[in-house]
Amino acid sequence: MIYSRKLPKYLAFSFLSVVLAADLPITPAIAQTTIQSSIGKGVTFTCNDTETTIKNKNGPRVTFGQTNIYIGYQQVSSLNKDPRIISFENGVKKWCRSDYETTNDDGTGYGLFWDGGNVLYGVFSSTGSQPGNDFRRFATGRWLTSYGSGGGAKVAIIAKINPENGSVYYATFLTAKKANDGKTNSLVVTGLSWNGTNLTVNADSWWTPRRANTNPMTCSGSSPYKYTAIFTGDLTKVNSASAVNCS
Repeated sequence: MIYSRKLPKYLAFSFLSVVLAADLPITPAIAQTTIQSSIGKGVTFTCNDTETTIKNKNGPRVTFGQTNIYIGYQQVSSLNKDPRIISFENGVKKWCRSDYETTNDDGTGYGLFWDGGNVLYGVFSSTGSQPGNDFRRFATGRWLTSYGSGGGAKVAIIAKINPENGSVYYATFLTAKKANDGKTNSLVVTGLSWNGTNLTVNADSWWTPRRANTNPMTCSGSSPYKYTAIFTGDLTKVNSASAVNCS
């Protein structure tokens, strides 16, 4: 901006073209104009692992400027995984969180969305509610406050996270609901997008996806169904929900 004020317009344009053509590192200011989403298979790591070790596992991550955030899980026992999320800046660990879910639930982290600024969402999985600290403590007053009834089916949790320290602001569960007995059924998030106000979630939902009012849809054909839910940014409400072959 300093150069554009001091140079004639045509010279300023030429200068800008040279800068854009150069292979320069992305600064945080430029990175914040770019949005990244990474959804995939969770990989295992610990808070003591180096960035190189975690990066080489090719799990979900988002990168802006010199900051990389990775999500995954740690195998804490032969039957139990707990989610992990870690941030590095210039290759140095900035923070790591291992306290989101510490119960016997077999949970993982498998997705991230970041706008390069203050909007960071994490996607996690859950297979049931167990005694102890889990995402229910972050979900009070949100769209779905718990896993629900039953257990074993893998469902999703979406959490709004502070990118500076990894703290969870709030979270919601995102599940399917069996129409015949009301028990929880599986749902896996496949994509996230953000328009500055609302968070759009794409997912594969098994019988049956939930309407915006959380009731089960009426569907035909076999699952999984391609499901889309548009959340308010604070995860308190779904503005609309739809699924292929469902109403």
